[in-house]
Amino acid sequence: MAETAAPPRRRRLRRQPMTRVDTAWLRMERPTNPMMITAVLVFTERMSVDALRTLVDARFLAYARFRQKAVDATTGATWIEDAHFDLDWHVRRAALPGRIAGSSALEEKRALEAFTGELASTPLDPGKPRWQFHLVEDYAGGSALVARIHHCYADGIALVQVLLSLTDTERHPQPAQTLPQAWLKADGAGVERRVGAVARYRKLGGQVLDRGMAMYRDPTLANVLAREGGEIARELLYALSLSDDPPSLLRGELGVSKRVAWAEPLCLDEVKAVGRAFDCTVNDVLMAAAAGALRGYMRERGADPDGMTLRATVPVNLRPLEHAKKLGNHFGLVFLDLPVGEANPARRLERVAACMRELKDSRQAIVAYGLLAALGMAPQSAQGIALDLFSRKASAVATNVPGPQQPLYLAGCALREMMFWVPQTGSIGIGLSILSYDNRVHFGLVADARLVPDPDAAIAHFRREFDTLLYLAMMGDWSRALDAQAAEALLD
Repeated sequence: MAETAAPPRRRRLRRQPMTRVDTAWLRMERPTNPMMITAVLVFTERMSVDALRTLVDARFLAYARFRQKAVDATTGATWIEDAHFDLDWHVRRAALPGRIAGSSALEEKRALEAFTGELASTPLDPGKPRWQFHLVEDYAGGSALVARIHHCYADGIALVQVLLSLTDTERHPQPAQTLPQAWLKADGAGVERRVGAVARYRKLGGQVLDRGMAMYRDPTLANVLAREGGEIARELLYALSLSDDPPSLLRGELGVSKRVAWAEPLCLDEVKAVGRAFDCTVNDVLMAAAAGALRGYMRERGADPDGMTLRATVPVNLRPLEHAKKLGNHFGLVFLDLPVGEANPARRLERVAACMRELKDSRQAIVAYGLLAALGMAPQSAQGIALDLFSRKASAVATNVPGPQQPLYLAGCALREMMFWVPQTGSIGIGLSILSYDNRVHFGLVADARLVPDPDAAIAHFRREFDTLLYLAMMGDWSRALDAQAAEALLD
């Protein structure tokens, strides 16, 4: 009698526990604020969806995590390989709704902004790995790609590096050619300073520094407090004692629809020139212009922002960018003042720069990272209370990420523009994004449609505010740094 063949053994799917911080971001998902990083990449040539799928399969899926889905349970969250993974579902061809033949460049841009807003409002399928690429093969003479990746996979800083890993420095690169990493390594010293306790390991060598950095990869709040001592405790008390942001038209009950818009890019050399004239950093200039844009929009809507200061939560990277592609969330948050009530643009810049200097010497980011780790272990009811507590203290989330200052290519197509937005949390409904690439600075806004139904109107003020600062820089006395009094005289 012939033996009955044994049934094939089912392949055991790989499971991995999710870190506490990543778990916290997974559980922050709300209908009013899907926890997605959304990016827009615009190319000068047309790209086919087949070419994009081939590239994603070879490079994006080289990160095994993107074949895994996030599964949450009372015992904790887990990464599990998707047994039914379908690349065609994740990389999709898209068409811009409402676009007609012969549309102007502005009409095409508005259609892409509307499409991006719809995607930013739509949660990713929890039954699959939570990421999707939507390719508009025919956009403005080239193509446009909208990428959505859930925050639990990694922070926005890391995911920008992942997206950049799909690119090349030449249209037709050699097989062994990779994107130069020098621009990433330059960030390391700043990370050491931000982490604080790690800085003292620097002189002992790179391996010891790596071990020092490892302390912060998944801390509990108690461990962070123990390692950083009284200084961290003071920062925690300060964060908890911050007053709620004042009522304004930028705060209110959130809906489930997002609106997205972005400005024409600025020349990075011009931004640097303004920074030199006012003796401040590029970041200071850009955030002051953003504060001015919000002020201009509020006044246009009939609000009186005079004397008002709003806050933005700003993600702060806690690892060198060259290590960001290891994925996971490794950042803290600080509260940055946005002096929307200040009419003088130079004084507004001075106030932003002063706040930035104070934040550089603080441990706010480490406190926030420890709190996120603690929230990852807490019951969801406690998470909601903590999330509401901290989100009431700010009106916006602002990100500023440096990119490579050289032209890049993806699937043989030249990358012309790149924008991205991190999700807003809790009751925050405004997201500001600044990203530099190829000597240009891209500024974008994502907002709850109830709060900002017309983000293009707000975006228009950003260029005007920057042009005012550039005018002051060009007209001022170059022998010394400009100040608010001298700027006011020039504007009279």
